[in-house]
Amino acid sequence: MFNQSADLSTAARIRDAAVAEFGHNGFGVGVRAIAARAGVSPGLVNHHFGSKEGLRRACDDHVLGFVREHKASVLSGDDLAGGMLAAIAELDEFAPLFAYLVRSLEDGGPLADQLFDHMVDDAVAYTEQAVAAGIVKPSRDPHARARYLMLLNLGATLLYLRMRRAREPELDDRQALRDLMSELTVPALEMYTQGLLTDPTVLDSFTQEK
Repeated sequence: MFNQSADLSTAARIRDAAVAEFGHNGFGVGVRAIAARAGVSPGLVNHHFGSKEGLRRACDDHVLGFVREHKASVLSGDDLAGGMLAAIAELDEFAPLFAYLVRSLEDGGPLADQLFDHMVDDAVAYTEQAVAAGIVKPSRDPHARARYLMLLNLGATLLYLRMRRAREPELDDRQALRDLMSELTVPALEMYTQGLLTDPTVLDSFTQEK
């Protein structure tokens, strides 16, 4: 989890500072700003990560690992509702990682493509674990479903934040995440739990054509 407490290693403090800076200000932010937030010299940033690109890759790995572990723990637990409520209670703590993820996907390019592909692969793994646990229904195509869910959820998030930032240039990441969850959690759970269509004919016709 995101944490800038004093007991973090220097490399971890720099990484977390970079996640926060990149997420809030974009990837144009300089090494000096990251070093200042971490309370270290710019030279230490390069010492630990080699370059700004190396630092960004470390941030990608950290955020991806958090998303993977967080989703897997919620979907594989005995108390799904309790796990989701606990996750909502921790929104403020992982807001910087959420902001970083959004910035990465907005930025585009090879790193964003790789990050998205990794997220899809991870989603396949943790949803299949949930299928095995009897929490999630099986899919005709687990990879296609995971990719759709990532596109749906991340696309909605990107659109929501783009619209909010246009109205609020100084938008607070934590408040934005709270607002997004407040607005979307119940309808999303309704869709995931109850579905939308009452008749499977359309789905059956599409799958039969393949």
